[in-house]
Amino acid sequence: MSEKILQLTKKLINYNHLFVKYYEDAREKGITHDFHEIIKPFANEVKSVSVEWSALMQNWLVNNPQKHLHPKQIDTTTEHIEQLSIQAFFPKTSRSRFLNANRTVEFFLLEVIKELEK
Repeated sequence: MSEKILQLTKKLINYNHLFVKYYEDAREKGITHDFHEIIKPFANEVKSVSVEWSALMQNWLVNNPQKHLHPKQIDTTTEHIEQLSIQAFFPKTSRSRFLNANRTVEFFLLEVIKELEK
C-alpha cells in the first residue's frame, strides 16, 4: 500500500508544480481557458488522483500512526489540491492566497514522502 501512496504522492507533487506553471501563464497572458474543454477535465483528473490518495492515506494512518501526520491534514491537503486545480487557470485569483495554499500542499506531500521512505 505504501508504494501506491508514494506513487500517488509524487503525482500530486507534479500536479502542484503544474498549478504554479498554469497560474503564472494565466497571469502573464491574462487569458482564461475554456472551462469545459480544459479546466474541468484537468480538475477531474486531479480530483480522481487526490481522492484515491486521500483514501489510501487515511487507511495507512490508521494502521501506521505518525507523530507529524494527521487525518485533518490529509483532508485539508485534498481540499487545497482540488481548489488549486481550478484556481490555477484564473488570473484574478489572489496571488498570495494561491501561493500559500500551494506551499502548504507541497510541504505536507514532502512530509508524507519522508515518512513513507523511512
